[in-house]
Amino acid sequence: MSKAIGSKYSIESSEEAEEFYHYVKDLLDSDIVCEMKKYRHHYSTTCYQHCLNVSYYNYLVCRKLGLDAKKAARAGILHDLFLYDWRDTPRKKGDLPHGFRHPQIALENAVQNFDVSKREEDMIVKHMWPLTLKLPRYAESYVIVMTDKYAAMLELGEHFKGKLRSLARKGENALRKVS
Repeated sequence: MSKAIGSKYSIESSEEAEEFYHYVKDLLDSDIVCEMKKYRHHYSTTCYQHCLNVSYYNYLVCRKLGLDAKKAARAGILHDLFLYDWRDTPRKKGDLPHGFRHPQIALENAVQNFDVSKREEDMIVKHMWPLTLKLPRYAESYVIVMTDKYAAMLELGEHFKGKLRSLARKGENALRKVS
């Protein structure tokens, strides 16, 4: 069962996420999207989980605003479709840092593997704005800029929550040894 970090709903089996899951199921079942599970993205979150987080919150916000929630959900899954750990991949001389270039890599992978609309393309390639310099063209593109940052903050919180729990367990074990 999958769920977005911070959400209480399973995307596969809850009524609340039924429409969302219907929109992205084919992407989540694809081999290339599943391959993102192999790569760490933010702290202890995989690229797959991050994209699921962005997709779900992008869908919710766009639906609430009366925007194209289906395209927002699909672009969220594809917005970081790069298949490498950017921390371990050396840059070639003259290459921009990962944050500047990965939206184009994700777009190329998305277009190569799926039918992607112009609106989805804009969301994918502009999700790192203002690093991407060109202004987003659609309202949904501005939403993904924000949900990407929101998801990264949730992931950071989950990471540190796990670290704090680990420290607390170590402290409890140390106290037991002393007693």
